[in-house]
Amino acid sequence: MKYKMDIIKSISLINEYRAVAGYATAEGTRKFMENAFKNGMANSHFRSFNNLNFSSLGIGTYLGQLTAEDDIDLENAIYHSLKSGAVNVIDTAINYRSMKSEKNIGHAIKRLIEDKIISRDQVFISTKNGYITNDGDYPTIDVLEYMHKMYISQGIIDSKDISSGYNVLNPNYIRKCIDKSLTNMQLDTIDLVYIHNAYESWFQDISRSEFNEKIRKVFQIYEEYRSKNKIRYYGMATWTCFRLPRNEEGYLSLEDMVRIAEDVAGKDHGFRFIQLPYNLAYREAYSLRNQTVNSDNDLTILEACNKLNIGVFTSVPLLQAKLFDVKIPDYLGIDNQLLKIVQITRSTPNVIAPLLGQKKLNHVKENIELAKVAPLNNSEFNEAIKILN
Repeated sequence: MKYKMDIIKSISLINEYRAVAGYATAEGTRKFMENAFKNGMANSHFRSFNNLNFSSLGIGTYLGQLTAEDDIDLENAIYHSLKSGAVNVIDTAINYRSMKSEKNIGHAIKRLIEDKIISRDQVFISTKNGYITNDGDYPTIDVLEYMHKMYISQGIIDSKDISSGYNVLNPNYIRKCIDKSLTNMQLDTIDLVYIHNAYESWFQDISRSEFNEKIRKVFQIYEEYRSKNKIRYYGMATWTCFRLPRNEEGYLSLEDMVRIAEDVAGKDHGFRFIQLPYNLAYREAYSLRNQTVNSDNDLTILEACNKLNIGVFTSVPLLQAKLFDVKIPDYLGIDNQLLKIVQITRSTPNVIAPLLGQKKLNHVKENIELAKVAPLNNSEFNEAIKILN
């Protein structure tokens, strides 16, 4: 009952817009990590990248309905996960649940700060833009009607700016999306903004050189917002482009994308993260040697990221629960199905954290218990890979 009643505390915040200042910092994330250890989290549960400390499990916010019940559940899942010390990584996108996931994150963060449980500098929040979306608070207006009313009819974008994959890279749209995400989450600064499945959504419509020019303009917008301290980093959230052989039409070189960022902003560019699917079924990030960095042309995407100083978050670790039905050999004494699935992804070298969707209280509790189990060390990971292969 208390879990459901927690939402009452946030009701007074919903209609009052007050942006939360700050962003994830070295000092703040170190303090979160130290408090997490006091709450029983494993000493090796956290990963360090760019002087920030990240939990080796993150919260994903993709799935769910546009209902008050799912709003309550997601907000409370975020609240209790961060309160426990298990998680300080939150991932979303402007189109997830038609903006409602972003709004739930904003309410949860405000409650945590109001209750003096965390400060803004202890949590790393990422979102994505590019896909068309509507606003779930106005459910009678569908996506295409919303896009026409808000963008096309006002001359912000043209209908031809929407790809066959329902994605927009027009700089005007990217600006509007960042501004809206800041408002939805009631934040002064977003730690990380990804361009969302950009190549997957455009490669059938335009040439590679045309795509590179579009992504250059997107990176320019991101750097503009970095200069205003509205975002700290940017990156690419992807589905297939970094997991395909080089000869596939939908393949993308990470080094090419980094070079574009360097052309835009020099060596201090903000392109520092990617996201891609990785789990026991989708192993390409770890096994497929399809990337080149300088003269080394036999790298996996994870190895390329390490050389290019790019942090990696991974999506669909449970393959939307499909892996629960798969017979997975026990390894290293692990016989819990959830732990067997997650331990490999969270323990893989160069992965910061898999992003786990969680809303219901029992799932939140399960993931908190996962955080109390140490990830595999390198020798244990290598042994597990041998068993699973």
